[in-house]
Amino acid sequence: MPNETPGRPDRSKLDSLLQKCTQRLASDLHLSINCPPAYRINGALRADDQAEPLTDSDITALVEALLTEEQQEMLALNRSLDTGYTSPGSVRFRINFYYERGGLAMAARWLEGKFLTFEQLRLPAQLAQISDMRDGLVLVTGATGSGKSTTLATIINQINEQRPSHILTIEDPIEFIHFNKKSVIHQREVGRDVPSFSSAIRAAMREDPDVILLGEMRDTDTMKAALMAAETGHLVFSTLHTNDAVGVIDRVIGAFPGEEQDGVRQQLSTVLRSVITQTLVKVDNGKGRIPVNEILFVDNAVSHLIRKHRPEQIRSVLETARAAGNQSFELALAKRIQERLITKEQAYRLTSREQAVAEFLKVLQDDAVNKRQKTGGALNDS
Repeated sequence: MPNETPGRPDRSKLDSLLQKCTQRLASDLHLSINCPPAYRINGALRADDQAEPLTDSDITALVEALLTEEQQEMLALNRSLDTGYTSPGSVRFRINFYYERGGLAMAARWLEGKFLTFEQLRLPAQLAQISDMRDGLVLVTGATGSGKSTTLATIINQINEQRPSHILTIEDPIEFIHFNKKSVIHQREVGRDVPSFSSAIRAAMREDPDVILLGEMRDTDTMKAALMAAETGHLVFSTLHTNDAVGVIDRVIGAFPGEEQDGVRQQLSTVLRSVITQTLVKVDNGKGRIPVNEILFVDNAVSHLIRKHRPEQIRSVLETARAAGNQSFELALAKRIQERLITKEQAYRLTSREQAVAEFLKVLQDDAVNKRQKTGGALNDS
């Protein structure tokens, strides 16, 4: 029994709870005092009515089993702490302990450890070309829980499988565990291997990386370092919490003091390669969720518009330059409707531009009819 092994923390209770998370195909597990465990399944949070409410000592025991003494001190000081944990069976979780109403609580996110393909994740096919990029900055944006980490892990895994590179990830905490394939990959965790994102990416310049994954650009120091890394020939990936591929450009620039913004705008126009915005939407049959992606690829024309601060024209390029791989959120919704994965009603609830969705859907239907006519196929839309 675990308790009989001196010096070894008893994680059996935690492992049991996390096992139920995977058995129920839940993306998240929530624990708090005086409440039973709650699981997020297909986007909906459901309490386990068959389980007893957790006590303060139950959650304290989980903290003591999982965290080192130093981490426990940090939790007590900062009132929240992120960590990663691999349970028996090599199942990976990102775990956050935090305080609410004076008591401890826990949120665990299941990180499905196996790397799926773009097709298996139902990601747009044009995202595969990002793994062929050699330098510049790629931003993956979206709300918490939108699958940004999974999309980035898929891209990093594809690079790892396809070419000999040195890949360096800087995360808080490390989420997906990568192993060397064609590439050599090193993963640094903030708080354990390096004190901060900004110091880690500055140090990365001396560590000969080809590809850098920066878990999050939390402050201007980190943004500066990321822009410099991209400017000096590295391929840099990072995330931001925003739901607008065009708006993220001004979001980055606006994070800097006014006197620096013109210079940052010029720098960003040179290094930005793509912005991918991701939202998870319930599939119409209720079985799972599917990504809806807005995608902007930055070519010379978009780079010029960034320098000139013309977001409305960038939006126009995003909506019209489909051949370049660009895809607006409304076009992405129309594609999911055409694939019969979501309904029109769902799509219209997700955007204030219902007419744009309807127009894109008409374009897609016309494209399908024209394609069938060229190939001699039937014209039945059923």
